Amino acid sequence: MRLGVQACLVDGRLEPGDVEVEDGVVVAVGLEGGSRGVALPGFVDLQVNGFAGIDFLGADADGYREAADALLETGVTAFQPTFITSSEADLVTALRSVPLEAPARGPRVLGAHLEGPFLSATRLGTHPARYRCDPDLALLERLVVAGPVRMMTLAPELPGALDLVDALHARGIVVSLGHSNATAAEAHAAFDRGVRTVTHVFNAMRPLTHRDPGIVGAALVRPDVVVQAIVDGVHLDPDVVRLLWSVAAGRFALVTDAIAAVGLGDGDYALGSVDLEVNDGIARRSDGVLAGSTLTMIQALRNLVELGVPLERAAEAASLTPAGVLGLGDLGRLGIGRRADVVVLDDNLEIERVLVAGETRVAG
Repeated sequence: MRLGVQACLVDGRLEPGDVEVEDGVVVAVGLEGGSRGVALPGFVDLQVNGFAGIDFLGADADGYREAADALLETGVTAFQPTFITSSEADLVTALRSVPLEAPARGPRVLGAHLEGPFLSATRLGTHPARYRCDPDLALLERLVVAGPVRMMTLAPELPGALDLVDALHARGIVVSLGHSNATAAEAHAAFDRGVRTVTHVFNAMRPLTHRDPGIVGAALVRPDVVVQAIVDGVHLDPDVVRLLWSVAAGRFALVTDAIAAVGLGDGDYALGSVDLEVNDGIARRSDGVLAGSTLTMIQALRNLVELGVPLERAAEAASLTPAGVLGLGDLGRLGIGRRADVVVLDDNLEIERVLVAGETRVAG
């Protein structure tokens, strides 16, 4: 099957020509005869709290299918359901509900992202303070046993946090720093321990100042650390995004931090046990604190391109780089012999088609 595209993103370059797919994998690129559009790797989102009316913390199998179908329409072919700080009972139930088998038609669930509960009491953002706690190896063990934990966000300055990092790494779980009041020295200590990424950089963490660079400054000067960013025009000023890109291009991962309100418009919603309100597409708790986003990955990519980032680099920030955070070399790339998870965009960066393993699942 030919995709009929004019170009394809291969090894960081937009190569002219069409793409051929057979038995779910790419078998040829650069073929003559394509007429329109560009083929990009399917998007990989590391932080999705919910989507299309579904909050993953309370989702069942039907809810996952419904949300996954909606995610696919935005170009996401792999994602991590994300659970904010909650009671142990709610987290255990949520982890037990995460689908373990690859879906027949939708995006792959890459395992769960636990955003908490081992967070700074002073940088909680919208996370409920009553469920926050210091690192607890016994609690960690109970959570890991409950379901497929793939990533955990924690504050490295907390007592016992570095031991927890070691325990997570020993289990093959990715650690991300976030919701943290860490100094630069405390952040560097975690990076030296093997931590390689930061959750929604700048948000819910110690600010960057000229004498106190904090976690942000430490991350930006480390060439081995990926910064995850919510590029929705709300969480980060456009000039901050440009600054981040100028320093961290190639290790800049787009995430949405999406909530159940995505695609449904303004109104009242829930993020775990937190009630929130969406006005003009911006989600906030009753006290005005930001509470996730209504961003989609395709819009995040467009926003990055509008800020001057070339399409091929923005596409990597939505696919290759986040896949690399999880050590998944089979995701986020297109090329001969690779699985055909593909997003086809037109000249206006609108989605024309989405393929999962070579099968068209969304047609514009």
